Amino acid sequence: MTPKTYEAFQESLDLTTPPKDWPDSLRALWFAAKEDWGASHDIAQDIHTSMGSWIHAYLHRWEGDKWNAGYWYRQAGRPFPEYGMEEELKVLVEAHF
Repeated sequence: MTPKTYEAFQESLDLTTPPKDWPDSLRALWFAAKEDWGASHDIAQDIHTSMGSWIHAYLHRWEGDKWNAGYWYRQAGRPFPEYGMEEELKVLVEAHF
């Protein structure tokens, strides 16, 4: 079942894998929260929506590639965030509710 709150999402991090019935975007964020950049990026780069671009931007920001992140934020129609990575993860997850 897809989580309905950020707290429920955080509780799911005790699992060994994200539930298969979750949307790909939420699964990508689950891997990001588990600090598995590669698995998250593999999923995000195949999501051809503004949410996929936003997650892709977040991941490149995380790796320190500001130029590439900026490109993906523009693709997502979002400004480069003025807040930290943890806050952005929360905002991204909550965009699914």
